[in-house]
Amino acid sequence: MRRALFAVLTLLLPASAFAAGTPASFPTVPQSPLAASSSSGNVYAAGASVILVTPVAGDFSAAGGSIVTAAPVAGDDLLIAGSIHSRAPVEGDIRALGGSVTIDEPVQGDLVVFGYSVRSTGHVGGSVLIAAANVGLMDGASGSVTIYGDNISLAGDFANNVKIFSSGQVALAAGTVIHGMLSYEAPEPAVIPPSATIRGGIKYTNASYLPDVGTSRILALVSVGFFVFARILGALLLAGLLAGLFPRLAEAVTDRAYTGRLRNILLSMLLGFAIFVATPVLSILLALTFVGIGLALLLFIAYALLVLLAFLYAGILLGGLFARRYLQRETVRWHDGMLGMLVLSLIALVPVLGLLAMFLLTIFSAGALLQIFFQFAFPHDEHTPEMV
Repeated sequence: MRRALFAVLTLLLPASAFAAGTPASFPTVPQSPLAASSSSGNVYAAGASVILVTPVAGDFSAAGGSIVTAAPVAGDDLLIAGSIHSRAPVEGDIRALGGSVTIDEPVQGDLVVFGYSVRSTGHVGGSVLIAAANVGLMDGASGSVTIYGDNISLAGDFANNVKIFSSGQVALAAGTVIHGMLSYEAPEPAVIPPSATIRGGIKYTNASYLPDVGTSRILALVSVGFFVFARILGALLLAGLLAGLFPRLAEAVTDRAYTGRLRNILLSMLLGFAIFVATPVLSILLALTFVGIGLALLLFIAYALLVLLAFLYAGILLGGLFARRYLQRETVRWHDGMLGMLVLSLIALVPVLGLLAMFLLTIFSAGALLQIFFQFAFPHDEHTPEMV
């Protein structure tokens, strides 16, 4: 990790920073490619598309959307872009940061690359440090090699040790020669053909990045617990908000359960159950006709709103009943709604009986709300609208 951090710092620091008295040119090309004459010093370029077409005697540093180096560089390359393509030899080091990095020709110095996809078909004369999802190092290296990635492919002649940290598959091409040791961490053994030669031996560490059964169960329990907590908290806030904004509606629903006769309570439950069952069927029948599609959509929205309100007022109903029974208070306040919703949420956690109790309270609340809304819309006496 310290080595990777050091590589990041060296990547961001161009080698030309240590060169004194070297002439430099600074072409900036917003849209057009770079086509400069031969430079006797360092070259710096930036633009949407940067193409180097003439040799550079010093270092070449560029940043842009895409960078193509089609001419040799006598010094080092420092390239930062979404797409990087090095098609000419580099006598110094290459330090690159990009999404897709392709290197076709030899690199005499070190190769340090961070990106998503990295593929090098040129021999590297120095050390190699690559961190990418997909890595292909296809012509070997003279120095030590360290690769962090997912799918990693190696080919060619490697004169030193090769160290790999992979979360996917490691594969060696036929005829690959590693004079040092191949040490790698991966979920499964590497694909090594019989024609490959590894003179320093192989050190394999099984490193599975998937959680084991115990960890998976813990993560699942934590996820479910967080979801249940968020759902209960959201229901508590909505119930408290409705009870605080519309206290008379909450009192009217509570009054129908507290002072109503058993016959009226059962009728409200039957009405709520009928609405819950009949409305989806009616929406489907309306949607089968071209004229009724819009009406079916409006009916479905009203149905979803009624289900949500019925569930919330089922909790408010419990809070209102508690306030009347134990606190001798007819008014329903916001904290009564939150308390009732908390009790309802805890009841719902019971596997069978809890869900049945919640369903009965919800259909009763739906029937009571429909009756109250109907009486509000078509009042029979002058006191009915005051309930809402």
